[in-house]
Amino acid sequence: MTDPQPSDHPSPNRAKRLQNKVAIIAGAGSVGPGWGNGRATAVRFADEGARVFAVDRDARSLVETVERVKAAGGTIITHHCDVTDSASIKAMVQACITAFGRIDVLVNNVGGSAAGGPVEMSEEVWDAQVDHNLKSVFLGCKHVLPIMEKQGAGVIINLASTSGLRWTGSAQVAYAATKAGVIQLSRVVAAQYASRGIRVNTVVPGQLHTPMVETRLAKQRTGGDIEALLKQRQARIPIGFMGDGRDTANAILFLASDEARFITGTEIVVDGGMTIRCD
Repeated sequence: MTDPQPSDHPSPNRAKRLQNKVAIIAGAGSVGPGWGNGRATAVRFADEGARVFAVDRDARSLVETVERVKAAGGTIITHHCDVTDSASIKAMVQACITAFGRIDVLVNNVGGSAAGGPVEMSEEVWDAQVDHNLKSVFLGCKHVLPIMEKQGAGVIINLASTSGLRWTGSAQVAYAATKAGVIQLSRVVAAQYASRGIRVNTVVPGQLHTPMVETRLAKQRTGGDIEALLKQRQARIPIGFMGDGRDTANAILFLASDEARFITGTEIVVDGGMTIRCD
């Protein structure tokens, strides 16, 4: 099946869905060239009129993101932040308020996997996975929710993974557990803040072809053979092609926009049908 390529820049002759909104995107860089989830979301939001506050712990990873946002005619400010550290997140939120005066959207898009089950995995790796994948989301919500509550409105989109829903081909117990935790954290916060004008939802990406596949996962799982890994991942996807970060970004954009005004406490799974298969 032919892979239908999404447009990098939609037609300018239409209303912008996030016009003048301020969006914090955590994990807006990427481990390599191309369309990671965070970078694609930053560019997509800029296309739709948002002012982007792009956050990452690696300043170099934001260079291509900035270039692509500016090429789209968007506004972007970058900020270095360790999203596992409460003081660092607090400073990041204040920096966004100083720069733009408000926060309309928070995208918690930080995470990464580590191989192993309970026996093979060290306690140190487990703890690091919890901090990276779950505590980061908790802290983002902790420091942004009071701002949104004062505004009387806001949207939070958290990124989970299909590993939090089903077995995806390898033992990664901490990643699976923490990503399942992100889903339930989002539901609880959505229920708590629904009457305060704040919506909280989760996007659940599946096995996409992002820069992380080539720079990290291939080394971990197929000895550096990128094509072998892509073939394994593609075999699990019923729709016939592998998506990329732009597919994730489109789901995030929908949930961030007023088109999703009646949607909170739920998930959009972006996986080409993988989770509906029994094998």
